[in-house]
Amino acid sequence: MELVLFYGVPAGCSFGSIVALEWLGKPYRLSRVEMMEHPWNPLYAKINPQFQTPALLLESGDTLTESMAILKHLAARNASANLGAAGGSMQDDRLNEMLAYLNTDFFSAFNPLWVAYEMEDLDDAQKALLRTIGQKAVVKGCTYLNELLADREWLLGGGQRSIADAYLSGIGRWMQYHQLFDLEQEYPHLARYLQKLANDPAAIFATAIEKGEEPVGSGAFKGHITLDALRSRLDPGDDNKKVN
Repeated sequence: MELVLFYGVPAGCSFGSIVALEWLGKPYRLSRVEMMEHPWNPLYAKINPQFQTPALLLESGDTLTESMAILKHLAARNASANLGAAGGSMQDDRLNEMLAYLNTDFFSAFNPLWVAYEMEDLDDAQKALLRTIGQKAVVKGCTYLNELLADREWLLGGGQRSIADAYLSGIGRWMQYHQLFDLEQEYPHLARYLQKLANDPAAIFATAIEKGEEPVGSGAFKGHITLDALRSRLDPGDDNKKVN
């Protein structure tokens, strides 16, 4: 049985995990979660009691949540793909450092913008305040990343991509999604880097998946599977109850 990644739409950060799976090249399936539709299927609590994406169902039946944990796990599954680094090495320290920054500081900078987008009961003044707060935080993050990428091809430097690049391929889209500023004019190095990521076959595949299309990809993708179809893997006792 293949790995199953639960990914969220629209514009979920789980996009980066799909990119990493395509780079990894090992067989996997996807399960789509419409994040704006409520209530979520209660069976998803078996995957993540917090009802968030991404989440990864392993062959053993164990689950992983949180992008950092999922991406580190994927990198470790195939060292030859060079998406991670040897544990205990300085390169691994730098990878953890970058993942932590992206997953905390940069990710959280967008939180006020998502609140303004999702909460329908806010008035115009409240939404404007949230957008101002969010934009200020995003500007700080973009300034840092733009300077970092001035002389780098990838986030960690050198000529090798990593799971950190996969993760940023997802959340980096949020500047355009929220239409904050002219990224190419204000942050040209970051814009150049994000465009390169967007043109990567794995990102093109992930974009098509989010749109509900049926792309071919690297060949590792073995199709979608519904949450209910996974019931026996998530809750074996439930099937036993039905038999009895």
